[in-house]
Amino acid sequence: MTKPQALNIEIYGADVVCASCVNAPSSRDTYEWLSAAINRKFPANEITFTYIDIEQPIENESQQDIANRIAEDEFFYPLVMINEEMIGEGYIQLKPVYAALEKYGYVSEKE
Repeated sequence: MTKPQALNIEIYGADVVCASCVNAPSSRDTYEWLSAAINRKFPANEITFTYIDIEQPIENESQQDIANRIAEDEFFYPLVMINEEMIGEGYIQLKPVYAALEKYGYVSEKE
């Protein structure tokens, strides 16, 4: 069986909850919940989780571009990217995130 590729999951957000996302968890809560859920479902993974606060200075140019697009209301936050592919925005759900991971070759050890 081939080993799934290493992935970088970026969660973009801010301390203030998105105005369109009433009753949704904060961006940081989403980051913590998502990383815990993925590590539980895919424990033998090579996934790096990165939280990007869109209200703080960002040195990485592509991350700054995404943050700018959120600021211009092109995207809602929290925004989840896997290897530069947008997986979800606003109210994040596990099913599309898991489906994206499976597309990259990850298999749940619980199946």
